[in-house]
Amino acid sequence: MMGISGFEPTFLVGLEAVREENGQGLAALGGRRLTEFGIVRFVEDGDWFADCPVVLDFDGVQVEICHWKFDELSISWNTIDTTAAISGWEWSELTPAWSSADERLEPFVGQELREVALLEWRPSGRDVAADTLAVEFVFDTGRFHISNALDENSIDLGDAHPEFVRYPLGCDVQPD
Repeated sequence: MMGISGFEPTFLVGLEAVREENGQGLAALGGRRLTEFGIVRFVEDGDWFADCPVVLDFDGVQVEICHWKFDELSISWNTIDTTAAISGWEWSELTPAWSSADERLEPFVGQELREVALLEWRPSGRDVAADTLAVEFVFDTGRFHISNALDENSIDLGDAHPEFVRYPLGCDVQPD
């Protein structure tokens, strides 16, 4: 999919489906260090291609997060080869390639993950994004979450918007 080597997403809808399929795996990341990450940028201008998965490597366990459409989320494990070229690209004249440059994620590299949570968007009023999910990663030095920006990924730093309901996944690691 998307010309990404090894990427075969399973898109799920809803908190329970995502938690049942991936909750234990996400919780097991607690205590591991974020050792590297990969996002897709266009070679020509360096812009982030937010439709492609965000790949996070925690001491050799790779989690791949990709939002799709208005409410679908795929979390896959150890399938994407970020050293392989993205091939078969036909949607744009620009050339996509894996990058480990991102000012939002770089400060977390080398940090130990303390907790993972799923966030569910529960707005007080009507909202087309209601019930969409984000995955939050908490470190001693801060946190970020990867959310659905309505058919693409978004990476946001700090505390989530108050209309997200937070569901910790049981991996709260205590400081040494």
